[in-house]
Amino acid sequence: MAEPVQRPTEEPLSRWGGWKAPEYLKLGSGSGNRRLVAGSAVLGLVVAAGAVLAAGPWDSGQRKAERDRAAVQQRAGGAHHEGNAPDGPEPAPSAPAVLSALGATAGLTPAGASGLKGVLDPLLDTPALGSVRTAVVVDAATGKQLYARGATTPMTPASTVKIATTAAALSALGPAHRIATTVVLSPDSRTLTLVGGGDPTLDEAALRSLAADTARSLRDGGTGRVRLAYDTSRYSGPARHPIGPNENIAPMSALMADEGRLDGSDRGPALRSGDPAGDAARSFAELLGDAGAATHAPVSGKAAKGSRTVATHWSKPLSALVERALTNSDNDIAEALARQTALKAGEPASFAGSRRAVTAQLQTLGMPLAGAWLADGSGLDRADKVSAGLLARLLALAAGPDHPELRPVLTGLPVAGFSGTLGDRYTATSPATGLIRAKTGTLTGVNSLAGTTVDAQGRLLAFAFLASGTTSPAEAEASLDTLATTLTKGTR
Repeated sequence: MAEPVQRPTEEPLSRWGGWKAPEYLKLGSGSGNRRLVAGSAVLGLVVAAGAVLAAGPWDSGQRKAERDRAAVQQRAGGAHHEGNAPDGPEPAPSAPAVLSALGATAGLTPAGASGLKGVLDPLLDTPALGSVRTAVVVDAATGKQLYARGATTPMTPASTVKIATTAAALSALGPAHRIATTVVLSPDSRTLTLVGGGDPTLDEAALRSLAADTARSLRDGGTGRVRLAYDTSRYSGPARHPIGPNENIAPMSALMADEGRLDGSDRGPALRSGDPAGDAARSFAELLGDAGAATHAPVSGKAAKGSRTVATHWSKPLSALVERALTNSDNDIAEALARQTALKAGEPASFAGSRRAVTAQLQTLGMPLAGAWLADGSGLDRADKVSAGLLARLLALAAGPDHPELRPVLTGLPVAGFSGTLGDRYTATSPATGLIRAKTGTLTGVNSLAGTTVDAQGRLLAFAFLASGTTSPAEAEASLDTLATTLTKGTR
């Protein structure tokens, strides 16, 4: 019997990330808003409540509002800015910095391990966190470990393993990488093949565009009726996740549309197709007919050697796929990213090949991997094992200056009280609302939370809390949220 998986509770993004603003965001200023202002100074990565709302939809990993705001600032001029138009305003003197930059600690007392130990130890000992609980807190600016309990203990991470999966993919492929779905025509012009590249976000609009381009190419070449095949050979190994048929994930296939969802949804649990590749190919055949290119019923088959490409669809950039995978805890995208990492490394695009490739990439990043076992990319497999130290170190690395390609790991994390799986876990009056960005993890008996927050001194902290043997998901989540909220208060 498949391991039961808790249905995620989330208030996720729209199709590609547009936020639906909670009512409490319309309130006036208060202590929560003052705290958000303090948080906005840290690397531009910690999102204040107003900034989250104003940020608008995702656009290839960068928020449109940030880009627009930068353009406005450039036009307005300033003593330390260039690019003023000839008829623009005279530069105004820049205001002095209000808050210290990340790492500047003048006048601040560093948050010490002893101070955190006094407040976190009792919270970790609560029975709601089960029989085994581990924790690590790292100062993201200095890399200093401020608190640890069982830092190297391998734990089942549930969906927090997506932090490792996405970091490895970004490191191996880069944030601009896109996944191609192609249509190729055999050398004898008799067989058309839809070739899956591993993009689970392929949708009807993309298939329609592919069909239109394909039909146009066939007409231009004077090609008549053709056979239609679909090629899923880019993936190997078992199609089914070890958890078995499940509403949280579709069968693994290099070709699928809408993640194999059968209910029109684009996030969360859903009834899934048993044959996502075949379904996508049949939809493509219908769209080809609509575009004026008649074909026979599609059959599974590898593209003939020497076939030429007649149409291509490119996925959103990897940065956007990473953000969507983390915000919505999207298992299908996470598994696809693990397989893209495997392909880059020359490994088979399978569970085993992905495990080796992701592990090797994390090793290249210098991560602590003692006891780690990355059985899948999504965290649905209970065989997954990582340490709190690994997750916290990855988050700190993503926040630092040496690996800007990892930044989407942070920008994709759900925001407390605003988005994704943290959308309904923090209230309007919580001091942590808008400050905590974290990936959640939930399996039966397993609860985890790993992310970043800003303490009372304006310091960015990376943390990971992992618990197993829990009996009440609600109580465990509340305890994890309390731990993270406590970090926002810091030590003085």
